[in-house]
Amino acid sequence: MNLQGKRIGFGLTGSHCTYDAVYPEIEKLVNAGAEVIPVVTFTVQNTDTRFGKGEDWIKRIEDLTGNKAIDSIVKAEPLGPKLPLDCMVIAPLTGVSMSKFANAMNDSPVLMAAKATLRNQKPVVLGISTNDALGLNGVNLMRLMATKNIYFIPFGQDDPVKKQNSMVARMSMLIDTVIEAMEGRQLQPVLVERYRDGD
Repeated sequence: MNLQGKRIGFGLTGSHCTYDAVYPEIEKLVNAGAEVIPVVTFTVQNTDTRFGKGEDWIKRIEDLTGNKAIDSIVKAEPLGPKLPLDCMVIAPLTGVSMSKFANAMNDSPVLMAAKATLRNQKPVVLGISTNDALGLNGVNLMRLMATKNIYFIPFGQDDPVKKQNSMVARMSMLIDTVIEAMEGRQLQPVLVERYRDGD
């Protein structure tokens, strides 16, 4: 599938350690001709960590995409019928946001954008990054995997010795997952040996 001219929402949640793996994939979408609409959670906006300042990450995604970040639920709501997306990506998707999404909670711009996209029967692509995917959040992961129009960037355990419940998406497969999702297919295999990857 050609991504030229496709409107793709890109949601960032608060897994700050994963951003360096995600931003090159945003650039690939832009280079493929997609119009990328950035959407950020309140955590991204208001949190500074050893991985960088929130405002710097937002400026970087705005510079990459050429679009202002959607930073409120009110601004995200028109991504329903009024300004629909062809696909919504959330990468990284934290365990907190995954839990809320799986249980129909809608308290951030990113989750509003995802809900609006599902409302339009369009695909939502998730790139997980969570320490409890194989713990308490496992039920939420499985619920989302069984939900129509939700697709996953292939993922696996990033450190099965020290963090047995942690799973992270192989972000380098993001664009391939988006292309497959827009054709109504889940990229396979969805479970990969993530801890052996360089990304």
